[in-house]
This record gives sequence, C-alpha cells and structure tokens, in this order.
Amino acid sequence: MAGSFQDDDEPISQINVTPLVDVTLVLLIVFMVTTPMIMKPSINVNLPKAASSDQSSPGELAVTIAKDGKIFANGQNVSEGELKVEAAKLVAEKPESQAMISGDKDTPYGTVVNVVDIIKTAGIKKFAINIEKKQ
Repeated sequence: MAGSFQDDDEPISQINVTPLVDVTLVLLIVFMVTTPMIMKPSINVNLPKAASSDQSSPGELAVTIAKDGKIFANGQNVSEGELKVEAAKLVAEKPESQAMISGDKDTPYGTVVNVVDIIKTAGIKKFAINIEKKQ
C-alpha cells in the first residue's frame, strides 16, 4: 500500500505549523492595512510653500494653528492661556527650548502673530515657522 495508518492511542505530540502560519499571515496583512490609518496625522494643515527654506531641528514645543484658528500644542487642542502655561512650563524645565510653529496657509496672519507673541512672552526665545518646500 502507498501509505500506512497507525492506530495508536498516543496523543499527537507535534505542533501543526500550517494553522500557525495562516494566522500569522492574516495578522501581518491586518497590521499592514491598519498602520497607514494609525499613522495619518490627526491635524490636517495645508502649509504654505516657499522656495527658500532652511532645515531646522524640531522644537520641544510643536504648535499647530488650524485653518479655523484652533491652536494645538503637541497635538492637544489648547486655548491661548493654556499655550502660555505650557510654554512657560517648558522654559522652566529647559531654558533653551525651541518652538516649531505650523500654520495653515489660510490662517489669518493676526492669529499667527498672536501665537508667536504668546510663545515669546512665555520665555521661548527660539522658534521656527514650518513650511513646505516648493518643487
């Protein structure tokens, strides 16, 4: 006969690898599909474009100004007073800290100037304006 059949009453002591590989591949596909959704930034800002831009190191305080005027500090929605407190706390911990300001290109100029003023009065002396490089 081509094959033999053993009728032992012993339990199977080997691991069946095929279902393990199937489950692992399904989990890999699920993670590959969901990762881009997780990595998408929650604050969509259309940055202004400029041809001349310098590389600057990311600041300890990332301030984002949305199109509707909402202010975000390190990803958290804050008021102007909370931004000032957050900046002052950062200066107390690290006096040479830097802020990176990202503003939507449709944000009113006065709002950006107001945020810069809040950051400077809190004690942060170095800040950078985030832009997109023109192609």
